[in-house]
Order: sequence, then structure tokens, then C-alpha cells
Amino acid sequence: MTKDELREKANDLPLLPGVYLMMDKTGKVIYVGKAKKLKNRVSQYFQDSASHTVKTRQMVSQVDHFDTIFVSSEFEALVLENSLIKRHMPRYNILLKDDKGYPFVRLSRETYPRFSMVNRIANDGAKYFGPFGGRFETRQALDAVLSALRLPTCSRKFPRDVGAERPCLNFHMGRCDGFCRPEMTAEEYNRRVRQACQLLEGKSRQLLRDMTAEMEAEAEALRFEQAALLRDRINAISALAKKQTVIAGLCADTDIWGVYKGAGKCCYAVLHMEEGNLAGRETELFTAPIEETEEEMLAALTAQYYLPRAILPHEILLPTETEGYCESLSEALTKRAGRRVWVHVPQRGEKADLRAMAQRNAAEEAERATSAEERVAHTLELLGKLLDLPAPPGRMESFDISNTGKSDIVASMVVYSGTRPLKSAYRRFRIKELDGHPDDYASMQEVLRRRLQRAADGDEKFLPLPDLFLIDGGETHARAAQTVAREFSCTVPIFGMVKDDRHRTRALMTPDGREIGISNHQPVFTLIGQIQEETHRFAITYHHESHTKSTMKSALDDIPGVGPKRREALRRHFGTIRAIREADIDALAAVLPRPTAETVWRHFHRDAGGPQ
Repeated sequence: MTKDELREKANDLPLLPGVYLMMDKTGKVIYVGKAKKLKNRVSQYFQDSASHTVKTRQMVSQVDHFDTIFVSSEFEALVLENSLIKRHMPRYNILLKDDKGYPFVRLSRETYPRFSMVNRIANDGAKYFGPFGGRFETRQALDAVLSALRLPTCSRKFPRDVGAERPCLNFHMGRCDGFCRPEMTAEEYNRRVRQACQLLEGKSRQLLRDMTAEMEAEAEALRFEQAALLRDRINAISALAKKQTVIAGLCADTDIWGVYKGAGKCCYAVLHMEEGNLAGRETELFTAPIEETEEEMLAALTAQYYLPRAILPHEILLPTETEGYCESLSEALTKRAGRRVWVHVPQRGEKADLRAMAQRNAAEEAERATSAEERVAHTLELLGKLLDLPAPPGRMESFDISNTGKSDIVASMVVYSGTRPLKSAYRRFRIKELDGHPDDYASMQEVLRRRLQRAADGDEKFLPLPDLFLIDGGETHARAAQTVAREFSCTVPIFGMVKDDRHRTRALMTPDGREIGISNHQPVFTLIGQIQEETHRFAITYHHESHTKSTMKSALDDIPGVGPKRREALRRHFGTIRAIREADIDALAAVLPRPTAETVWRHFHRDAGGPQ
């Protein structure tokens, strides 16, 4: 379908909640989204693309057709969106691990049921718990539950192997109560299994209360040995909830979220709190499109994280919110849990402090996992996408003009290779073509014309051409530079660097006046700011040197016997006119012949009489 046909189809949609699926020419789903009003949301994709992010423009450019599914509420749209994302794994959606990364615990249906770990739920009459986190952590947690309740983990089959041979090493190590012994009944085995189920369902507090009551009853009946066994089991279960991340997540009554988007890697962190105490922490690295905002990432992550789960906390604290998302997620999770699940963004107090802690955890994990090379690659890739370049820029040149009135007009050319300054390629220019008045635009044109002419002449000091020209100034400066580039048929993109009222680079400006904001993209904001500051520093340094030479030259011009070489010798030795003026004859004679030194001294001390 053409863009006009897509726009017409979108405008025919009703103002109802639903889910939309964007598909490419092959029919592959490349993006899944939800909306309160499908017509408004979907039609936005096929309007003027100037306001779209780079990610959206790329996605829309590949859309051949789309499909929609109408639902009765935004809550249903949220659930359906998550299900479709899991099914189709669209490339433009944020994705957590696939289903293989989220295992389930299966309890078989037999006289002596056994626990096992599986990838998916099957319609086989067994009982399933989860999904949980990673496979390694889930295996550890399941083993810990079985060990705490002293259930068997060996390969023996019950009741076939009951009494068939001696108990295995687990029994002698105190990890199993030896249900292969004839004196252990199926009723006791199944009672322990039910207790394990309570743990996997997040009902550890209820289980501990029941076991504590049972222990006290045994003690009152003077069955101290049985009471001691229950005590040990209670202690093991209490420790389990604190040490195992998976179990801690099930036992939590509050989850606190942090999300961080770094240079190269993104990470979320979930702190599990139980009765005000930190019970566990989960972190996971994930990939997200460069332009994705924190709010968009959070909405995608939390839906995928919670909607498949059977065990949910009572409260979820998020670091930020898109419009109405907390309410929608709360409604979806409340319906799934069969009780109220509160989802909100804390603004102050202890909960806000916990939110900040979760954010720090996410940031630290992402930064630790990101190498220096990844940071550089991420920054340049982001810059390239923001500026619609065909590839990330490898070499960038920046220009600035510095002057004092109509005199000493100079320019600097600073070169960056990737994100590092290439000082061996820096160049300085003295403006030659202006006649008696400063003109930044004409100065910039002269500099760029001389730079491009040297390249056209094959001067290796000005080769190769960069991937990007950055001009200190706004639209007019960039347009003046583009005029010169066209004279040489140069197609290197040109952008002006615009500062805010605090003298920080806030945006890049195209020659045709389009402003590209960078303040929300920290790596690019930092890099462009560094480039502009370095260009300005280099220009100012050259201007000061040039101005000092000019001032010294004019002050020494009328002194008999002081020509260019002796002026240069004085400049090198004393640095400033003031130092020359304050020097005595002996100090001057260290640089000049003594008669010339006396002449210089008298020039600066005409009213002081001759030398004493």
C-alpha cells in the first residue's frame, strides 16, 4: 500500500481502544502498539514525518500494511499487546528475553508428584508455577525449596522404590527425609509438597505461621524431637525467602523499579521489599531503540514482566509514567491477581528514596557492562541517526571565528576522530580578505573556501574530507558555509551549533533552518558541547597570540634599530609590552646590543630622564 492509502485506511478507523500491528512487504509484523483511540494513534504515523523520531521514521518507511484488533477497554489492549509482542517478537518493540528465558516449575499429577523445570505450559493436567527469572536462578530456587522441606531430588521412583534399597547420600546429609523408607507415608510426602506449593505461590508467611503453630502444638504435647524438626524447617524456609532471588520476588509485597538507558546498554532493576525490608534484587540488561524514552521503555518492560506471572506484589513503584499507564497496569494486574495491585510513582518520602535506589542499581549494572568502545559506538550511532546521516560520523571538523573589532580576525579548525580530538589535524587561519570591518559570515566563508581549495589541490594536511562540518553559530552561519561547499560540489553535511542562555550547545541547526535538539540525548549533548568548547578554546588561544604579536609590533615599530628579528626576540624573552616597559637596561641588554637596549629603554621612559 502507498502512504496515501495507509493514511486513508487509518482515517477510516473508529475512535475505539485496540491493538495495531504494522507489517512489512513480506507480511512480517515489525511493530505492535496499543491505543485508547485507534484512529488518532495510527493516523499519526502517516502524517507529516518531521515530528517523528528517527526510529518511527524508519519503522513507517518499511510499513506495507497494518491490521487492527478492537477491544472493549484499554486494559484489554494492554494484555493483548503484550501477548502479540511475545508471539511475533517485532524488531521495533522493546523485548525482554524470549520464553526460553522465563522457565516454569511443573508439578506432575500422580500419587507421589515431582517438581521439574520446563519451558512452556502444556495442557496435561499438571500444575504449573511461574514464569520465573533465569533458568539458573530458578533451578537454584527449586533445589532450595526442596532442600528446606527435605523433599527428594534423586532419580528414584515412588512408590516403586519405597523400601527397595537403603536411603541415598542426601538422607545422610540431612537434605532429604528419606521418603524411600517404608516408615515415611505418602500422606506426609504430599503434605510437604503442598507446603512447597505455598512457597512457589508466594504464600511463605502463611506457611510459616501454620508451621509455627504446629511446632508449638508439638512442644506442648511434649514431642520435642518433632518440634525441633519443625523448628529447623521453619528456619530453613525463613532463610530461603531472604537468600533466593526468585523466592524473594514471590514473597515481596512491594516491587520498586529503576530503568536506565546508558551509552550502549540499557538495564532495569527491581527491588523486592517484604514488610519494609529489602528481600531481593533483580536486574536485566536489554536492548532498546536509541530514541526510545524512559517512559516508553518502562511501559514495555513492566507489561512483559508482570502480565505472564501468576504471583504479583501488592504494590509496584515506578520511576516515571506515561499518561494513564499506572492506572491501566493496575487494572490489568488487579484482575489477574484477584485483589488490588497498586501501581504508582512515589513523589516524596521513603518510597521516593527507594525509587532512587532502584535507579542507581539499574545505572550501575548498565555502566559496568558497557565498554569504552560501546560508549563511543553508541554516541556516534545516535548522532548519525539524529542528523539523518547514512552512517555514524567517523571524522568531524568544527570551525569558529575570533576577533577584536576589525583587527586580528582569526579562525580555528578543530578535528575529531570519533569522540576524541585529533590535535595533529588542527589548523589555524588568519582572515585576509576583509577590508576594515568584521564580518563573521564572510570570515567563515573565507576559511571554508581556503580549506576546501587546499583539499582540491591535493594538500595532504587537509585530507581526507570529514563526514560532518560543524559551524559555531546558527542557521545563517550554516547557510553561509553551505554556499561555499556548493562552489566545490562538496556534499559533506553542514550543521550550526546553537548555544542556550547558559552558553551550552543546546541544538544543531541545518542550513535550511531545521533545529535538531540534542539536550535530551546526553551522550550527543556532551560530545557536541566538548567539540564546540574545544573549537572556541583553540580560536581564542590563536587570537590572543595574534593580538599580542600585533600589539607588540605596533608598540616597537617606531624604535630605531628594532627590526622584525629583534621584535621577535623581545617577544619571546619578555612575553608582553608591559614586561619590556618595566625592564631595566641590563635586562634589555641580555637580548639586544647595549646601545639598542638603551634606545628601547628611553623610548618607554621619555619623561623619566636618561638612565641612571
